[in-house]
Amino acid sequence: MSAVHEVSDETFSGFIAGDQPVLIDFWAAWCGPCKMLSPVVEELAGDLTGKLKVGKLNVDDNPKTASQFGIMSIPTLLVFQGGEVVRQIVGYMPKRQLQAKIDDLLA
Repeated sequence: MSAVHEVSDETFSGFIAGDQPVLIDFWAAWCGPCKMLSPVVEELAGDLTGKLKVGKLNVDDNPKTASQFGIMSIPTLLVFQGGEVVRQIVGYMPKRQLQAKIDDLLA
């Protein structure tokens, strides 16, 4: 079973609820940088199982949530704590750089 969960408009609010940090990858199938970032997110999710909950939300299939958070460019990663956005990361980056941007939230 993958450590990354598919999230939809219907399941989004339940998925981000709770005390554990949650990373949501806003993506689309036609987006080249999204395809490059996907294995990075998968690997990070596997490495941080138990510390970080990870989901992917397809912006084409779930426009309500993407619009609610003002997603204008993809890939965009939002990190939530207690249901609130605490970090926004836009664009592709290597795993080490991405992890460095969220390490302080995992303590």
